[in-house]
Amino acid sequence: MKGPPPLSLLCYAVHVCDCANSFPRSSTDKKQARKVKTLSHFPVQLNFASSQTPPSTVLMSSTPPRSKPPANGFVALARKVYNPIGFKKGYNFTLFVITVGGMMGFALARMMYFNIDGVLCNPDHKQRTLPGECYFYQSGMGRAGIIMHLAGMVPGGFLACLQFVPVIRHKAMLFHRINGYLVLLLSVVGIIGVLMISRHSFGGGVSMQTVMGTGSIMFLGALGLSIYNIKKLQIEQHRAWMLRAWVYAGFIITMRIISFLAVMITADSGYYQVKQCAVLDFIFRHNRTKVLDFYPGCGGYYSGESPGLNVIVHSNYHAHQPAEIAAGFTSVFDAGSWLALAIHAILVELYLHLTPAESERLRRISYQRQLEAGMKNAGNAGLTVQRLGDAEPWLPPVELQRSEHSRTPSSDEEMREKSVSAA
Repeated sequence: MKGPPPLSLLCYAVHVCDCANSFPRSSTDKKQARKVKTLSHFPVQLNFASSQTPPSTVLMSSTPPRSKPPANGFVALARKVYNPIGFKKGYNFTLFVITVGGMMGFALARMMYFNIDGVLCNPDHKQRTLPGECYFYQSGMGRAGIIMHLAGMVPGGFLACLQFVPVIRHKAMLFHRINGYLVLLLSVVGIIGVLMISRHSFGGGVSMQTVMGTGSIMFLGALGLSIYNIKKLQIEQHRAWMLRAWVYAGFIITMRIISFLAVMITADSGYYQVKQCAVLDFIFRHNRTKVLDFYPGCGGYYSGESPGLNVIVHSNYHAHQPAEIAAGFTSVFDAGSWLALAIHAILVELYLHLTPAESERLRRISYQRQLEAGMKNAGNAGLTVQRLGDAEPWLPPVELQRSEHSRTPSSDEEMREKSVSAA
């Protein structure tokens, strides 16, 4: 076809070029981007149909995106803060501070727990766990589990926060890759520790064990799918599954907030929990007299007749007795955990559905990278809906426009059809 292309096609191509520049590029990408930049200086009559530039060239450009001028002084100051670390939009930086900042603060606050006997389970200092929980961390599987959990998830959660800093992803690709594998290894170690302590953690009820197992499977499953997709150069799916993984992991923070509110609401509701007499003896620091005053049913434990004896403990957060406070928390932790996990799972899907432009931008880059790698079915090498479901075929913008243009009848064909119909 001779002559200039439709103006809408030309504008769309320029828009795509402007939007695809914030992702790191290879040397081949940069050479192709320079070609597009050179072509952009030609007049509008440039004939794209006769150009030898490959379609993938239009997907990338070295021209920086033009941002709107700041609306006020606060916006201008905020941009000076978040632009140097790679953020282009203020709402993204706000979400980053809330979510990643919360995760990083949570991880840093628990660095001291590596000293299990001196800080985490020291009865002479402020309680860092529920009263009686450290009874299971003294030796055996519980001790090994809490060490693995802390050694894996605390540094793993902190390092994972660095993976979401744009300037690191763009300027320090090698660090991003190595740090990603390190985070994956630490996460696996930490989750194994979680499964080892789940029998007694936060009361250790069946519901609590189930939610901890469900959250662990969701977290590790999302991490695995994320790694698979990046191996296939499916960048937008890597982003989606990595976001899911760490939003799932963050439910442990929301769980504590919800449970703290719930335990105050249910303080005088008449709930009861079952506690081992051995745990009560640990809570009261082996004071037999005090334990028997509160729970006379533990007499069989001290006489040696029933070493595994259990008694009923009232759940009351406002009580001045540590066993009742512990029972108050364990009565609501499982419900708070399920609610927190559901909230996080819904919110991450909502965010992904509200950011389709970023997903489409990364998919165009994935298409180009897969073409360069010689992969079959470029654009769908990873776990995409086109590959696994019944979605419409995905085409890169240039090919999509050409496909639509080829299906549009020319003016000569229209005149011929009108003549035939008139005859």
